[in-house]
Amino acid sequence: METGTRENASAISRAFEVLNLLTGAERPLALTELMEASGLPKSTLHRILLQLERERLVQREPDGKRYTGGPRLSQIAFNALRNSYRKAERHAILQALVDEVQETCNFTTIDGNEIMYLDRVEAHWPLRMVLQPGSRVPLHCTASGKLFLSLMPPQRRRRLITAAPLKRYTHNTITNPERLEQALEVIREEMVGTDEEEFLAGLSAIAVPVLDRRGRICATVAIHAPTARMNVQQARAHLPALRRAAAALASTCGDEVP
Repeated sequence: METGTRENASAISRAFEVLNLLTGAERPLALTELMEASGLPKSTLHRILLQLERERLVQREPDGKRYTGGPRLSQIAFNALRNSYRKAERHAILQALVDEVQETCNFTTIDGNEIMYLDRVEAHWPLRMVLQPGSRVPLHCTASGKLFLSLMPPQRRRRLITAAPLKRYTHNTITNPERLEQALEVIREEMVGTDEEEFLAGLSAIAVPVLDRRGRICATVAIHAPTARMNVQQARAHLPALRRAAAALASTCGDEVP
């Protein structure tokens, strides 16, 4: 291998190592933390981060001192998962769940301060809400979003729910951070996210976590339906089916889920 080729391969390898550290961390990382974790010299690491920033694969927190994944990285992760060779298997698991519970089910993950739909199978009812894979919904008033919030490190969760006023979508939306924290404590204990007409009037939902190999939430499986047909309490009857689907989906994800 020529010297230039070896140097390029080495640079790419180091950049991937930095991205792996950032995506695997539960919070944004400072330059000193990345230096310690990667073993790279400060000048080398700084150069890599500048290049990744230019490519929108990495972005800085508002304080300018900590780094996290950028918007382009999130899109790449979504595309990789959506177009994975196991996409058909995941969709089949979701379809089987819908066939069992007879309501629309979603496979979602978190992206920044939103929930992103990775896959979705619609139930065969005339009354339903249509959202395509790639669609995004809020964290604070959706079953999947509240589940992700409940399992976050407290400091990160607090930053997300206090950074800006929580938008009211319906009469039931919780817009007070303290009240939301109380609701999230219940969700954290039960490991079941709930949405009682908090995002859309007339729509109820519950969600359970999909756990990665380290036992951390990486995605969710959710069921939702018009409240006139199924409220949250009635949806709880489907928790065993949701949890079986979550376990099956976890076995297909490996390290692919962002």
